Parts: sequence; structure tokens; C-alpha cells
Amino acid sequence: MKSIIKQALTALSAILLSLPSSAQDSIYKMSLQDVLQLAKQKNKQISISQTEEDAVNAELRDAQISKLPQVNINGSYQRFSKVTLYDGGLSDGHSISRPPTPNSAALGMDAAVTLFAGGRQNAAIREQEIRKDLASLNTLDLSGNIFLQAISAYLNIIRLQEQDTVIIEQIRRAETRYKNIEALFRNQRVTRSDLLRAKLILDNQKLSREQNENDLAIATSRLNVLLDLPRHTQIIPTDSVSGDKPATASLTSLVDNVKETSYAVLRSQQQQKLQENRLKAIRGAYLPTLQAFSAYGVNYPNNLVFPPVDQAYSVGFIGLRAQYNLSSLYHNRNKEKAAKLRLNALQTQESAIRDNVADEANSLYIKYSESLDRISVAESSIEQASANYKIVSAKYFNQLALLTDLLDADNLYLESKYNLIKSQTDALAFYYRLLYTSGKL
Repeated sequence: MKSIIKQALTALSAILLSLPSSAQDSIYKMSLQDVLQLAKQKNKQISISQTEEDAVNAELRDAQISKLPQVNINGSYQRFSKVTLYDGGLSDGHSISRPPTPNSAALGMDAAVTLFAGGRQNAAIREQEIRKDLASLNTLDLSGNIFLQAISAYLNIIRLQEQDTVIIEQIRRAETRYKNIEALFRNQRVTRSDLLRAKLILDNQKLSREQNENDLAIATSRLNVLLDLPRHTQIIPTDSVSGDKPATASLTSLVDNVKETSYAVLRSQQQQKLQENRLKAIRGAYLPTLQAFSAYGVNYPNNLVFPPVDQAYSVGFIGLRAQYNLSSLYHNRNKEKAAKLRLNALQTQESAIRDNVADEANSLYIKYSESLDRISVAESSIEQASANYKIVSAKYFNQLALLTDLLDADNLYLESKYNLIKSQTDALAFYYRLLYTSGKL
């Protein structure tokens, strides 16, 4: 009986293991470059921006085609009723067929091409070209922004994972410390207050780890959204924040050229070009329009002679057509004034944007340099805090120091490790923000 039950359990286990588990999380090991590549391919906002770019390209092709001749084909057929004739008032009438025939038909084709329109056609094409450049710039800007968000989430995951390692080490120290204090308490060498406080510190550290794990889950979920991955996907970073970082001297060119390369400045310049082109189109309305046009058709019956003849005829023509809108002399005046004012506002706005991006880039450069200095200080502080903790711990268990001194030394050791992790992630965060601000991300 036992062997049968054992075989049944073995078979059931094999079946369960062979089935896919929807609750099981997918695990991906990713470098930062992998994250950026996946964001470029799968992020929904980038995909929407690229779709808009394709739509603008289609509008540009439509504007270019508008310069081609407009060709129309038209046809018609009518069947007339009899004509009622009244010779002596409405009471005396008789009907006859419409001469020369009750049937009428026409088939023809006409074409027209604009030879001159005051530059308005070229302005329409130029506007779409600028919109195309602006759409491409918007895609680059949005991609850089999404990349920056993905980098921030990725670095946050690394920071929280490294903090988790530090917290685990602190919990182990706290557990060892609690056991040692418990032994001292049993030997009546410390008070119950020390034992209770050691236990409280241990519980608080376990809660800190739970909070850190929750923050890690939130950061991972945020990155999953940016990468369009399933909700429960686990991402294991393969990069570290402790590696070499760019020297500050290599970043000075980014700060110096930010007024020319920033996405915000380039967008402002494109908007100015767009407004300048609109101003040209408005001024073009002051000029006449000249078109060449022609037509050819077959008509039935022949109404060119009198009386009409029951016969078909064909005829065509070619000519020029000029048109000038006199109302443009007063209608366009305020339009032109408004366009000039908007252009002046955009020029002032570009100046303000240049100042803002230069200030932001300089601030990020200073904070990056500061973070590098903090890394050096934090590395030195860890060695000192570790040595200090060992000294205070030995003193406490030899009854030469208070528990408060030991806990302070432990917290100082933990804080120094936190500071190193924070400084390393902050340095990379400032570096990538500087890249985005300067239009290089």
C-alpha cells in the first residue's frame, strides 16, 4: 500500500512540475545597455512618438504632391421630359419633345497647375519639413527622457539591492549581539533593559529590511512598466555602481555646448523656424495667384449653334488664369502683426531656455563632482566606522562601555555604508541627467 501511495505521489509531482506556473516570476539578468535597448524597442510612449513621426512624413509627401497638376474627369447624362408650350395662356397648352433630342450627355477632363501663388505652396511644404524635423526631435527627446527614467529605476534597484545586503549584515550583527547580551543577562552581568533594547533594535532592523524589499518591488515594477514587461518580472542588474566613473574634466564640453545641443533649445529653434515660415505664408497672401488650365470634352447634342443640332461634338481649350484678392490688403494686416509678435516671443523664450539649460547643466556638473568627493570620503569612513564598532563592541562586552555606545557605533557603521551606496548611485544619476540635459542621451 505504501509503495502504491509513493508511486502516485511521485507521478503527481512530475505532472505538477511539468505544468507551467502562472504565479512563477520571470527572471532576467540585464545590464544597463540591455535595459536601454529594450526600452527603445518596447516602450509604448516611444512607439507612439515614432508613429506620429511616420504620420508627419506622410503629411510632408502629401504637401509635396500638392504642387502637381490637379486633374478632374467629369461626366453627366440627362433625360428631359417633354416641353409644354402655352400659346394662349396657361389654359391652352400642348407638349413637344425637347429639340433637337430629349437626351443630353457630356464627358470631359480638365487640368490646372499653379504657376505662382506668392510662395504659399513652398511655405506649406517647408512647414511640413519643419514639422518632420520637430517630430524627429520630439522622438529623440522622449526617448532620452524614457532612457533617463529607466536608468533611474535601474540604479534604484541596484541601490536597494546593495542596501538589502548591508541590512542583512546588520541583522546578523544584531542577532549575534542579542545572543551575547542574553548570555550576559543570564549571568546577571547586564540589566534587563539592555536585553529588551537589543531585541527592539533587532525587530526594527527586520522591519527596515521589509520596507527595503517593498521599495525594491516598487522600483522593479516601475522598470517593468517602462520596458513593457509582465508585472511579476524580476530584473537582476548585472552592472554595479562601484565601477570607474567619468572624470569631471571629460564633462566640461557637455556643459560648454549645452546651449547648442540641448533638446529644449533645438525644439525652440524649430518652433522659431515654423513661425518664420508661417509669417512668409501670410505675406504671400498679398501677391496674386497665376494658374495654367485646360479642358477637353465630348458633348451631346450640339448647343453651340442655333437651332441646336442632334449631333455630338468635342472641343478643348488651354489658357491662363490670374487672381488677386484685394481683401488681403486689410485682412492680412493683423495676421502679419500677430505672427511677428509670436516670433519675437519665441526668440525671447529661446534666450530664457538657453539660460535655464546652462544653469541646470552647471548644477549637475557641480553635484557630480561633489558625489565623486563623497565617494572618497565614504570609503574612508567605512574603514574608520568598522574599526570603531569593533573597539566599542569589545569594550561593551568587557563592561567598559554602555549599550548606547555600541548601538551608536553600529548605526554609524551602517550609515557610512549607506552613504557610499548613495554617493555612487547619485554620481551616476547626475552623470546621466547631464547627458540628457545636453542632448546626448
